[in-house]
Order: sequence, then structure tokens, then C-alpha cells
Amino acid sequence: MSEKTFARRTILKGALIGAAVVPATALLSRAEAAANVDATEAQAKALGYVEDAGKVDVKANPNFKAGQKCGNCLQAQGKAGDARLACNIFAGRMVTANGWCKVYVKRP
Repeated sequence: MSEKTFARRTILKGALIGAAVVPATALLSRAEAAANVDATEAQAKALGYVEDAGKVDVKANPNFKAGQKCGNCLQAQGKAGDARLACNIFAGRMVTANGWCKVYVKRP
């Protein structure tokens, strides 16, 4: 199996996990929705979430490019300059603006 195929499959798995979590947002209370994502929880680990994009393991995440972070990701909701942002992938819970995960998509 080539590294390209493995990376593509990993991204697809992460996207599927993220897509499965989005409907769960409606089930969360407001207090839970405002909670911060813990990088040690199962979903965060599966998506390679780190609170500091400077600490991304490039060997484990070959799709990571310098400059990618939650603050400029399409999935993050918030204003420029916010330290924490609500994230669609993590059911609206808060991620750090300098964080990163495998489901990163550059905001247009």
C-alpha cells in the first residue's frame, strides 16, 4: 500500500468520524457545547488534534502544511483574533485558534 493511499484513507476516516459527530450537536446542552476539546479524548486523538499547530508530528500527519491552524479553518466558527473557536467537527465545542486536526480545510 502506498503512503498516498494510506494518507487518503486516514483523511476519509477522520472526515467520516467528524460527520458522524455533527448531528450529535443537537443533543448537547448549551453548557456542554461551550466546553473545550481535550486533546487526550478519543475523538481528538483519532483526528490528530493538537492545541498548538507548531507541535504537529509531520511524520504522523503528512498532510499538515505550515500555516494551517484552527483559526483559518473552515470548520471553526468565530471572529479573527479569538483565542478559542467553536468547531463543527467537535460538535461546537471550543478549540484553540492555534490548534490543528486532520480534518483541516482552508477557509476561503
